[in-house]
Amino acid sequence: MRSNLPQVLQVPQVLQVPQVLQVPQVPRPSPARTGQDSPAHAARRTWLRAAFACSLGGLTSGWFTEARATTLAVGQPAPPLVLHTLNGRSIDTRDLLGQVVVLTFWATWCEPCREELPLLSAYAAQHAAEGLQVLGFSLDGPDDLQAVRQTASGLSFPVGLLGSAWAGDYGRMWRIPVSFTIDRLGLLADNGWDDKSPVWTSERLARIVTPLMRQSAR
Repeated sequence: MRSNLPQVLQVPQVLQVPQVLQVPQVPRPSPARTGQDSPAHAARRTWLRAAFACSLGGLTSGWFTEARATTLAVGQPAPPLVLHTLNGRSIDTRDLLGQVVVLTFWATWCEPCREELPLLSAYAAQHAAEGLQVLGFSLDGPDDLQAVRQTASGLSFPVGLLGSAWAGDYGRMWRIPVSFTIDRLGLLADNGWDDKSPVWTSERLARIVTPLMRQSAR
C-alpha cells in the first residue's frame, strides 16, 4: 500500500513561508562533535556549506523553485552528463549514443524516490538487452555514502553521488525524484521539469520509455 507522502520532494529543503523569502533549512545534522572530527564529518561539513551557499544563491536571485535549465528542449540534443559511479567508473552520456538513456536523480532520504527505485531497477534489467541504460545520480552527501551503497546494491543500474545540487545543463535539482530520458539519437525525449507527476510508474514507463525501445539508432 502506497503512503500518502508527497510525490516529489524539494531540494534543498526549505521552509515554505507565505509571502516572504524562502529560508534555507539546514540538512540533517551530523552526530554531535566530540574532539577531533573524522574525515567523513569534515567532508560532510564541506558538502553542507556548498548546499547552503546554493540555497542562499536562490534567495538573492529569485529562482527558488526553478531549475535554470533553459537549454533543455524535447527533440533537441540532450546535454552531456558524466556519472562517476560508486565503484570508480565514469560513464559519459555522449558515449551512450544508440542506447535509450534515463537519467534519474534521487536520495536515500526521499520516500517517493525509494518507492520508485525498485520499479525502475526491474524495468532497466528487463530492457537492458534492448539497449536501455539507466544512470542513477544520488543527491546524498558524502556522510551518507554507506546508505547510498546499501540502496545501490539492490539496483540493476549504476549509481554515483552527484556532488552538488547542480547537474550541468540539466539545472539545479530543486525537487526529486526527477528524471530525463534520452533517445537513441541523443535527443531529449522527456524533460522531467515539465512533468507534474515525475515519479516513475508502470504506466509512465510504458508511455515514455517503451516506445523508444523500438526506435532505430540511425
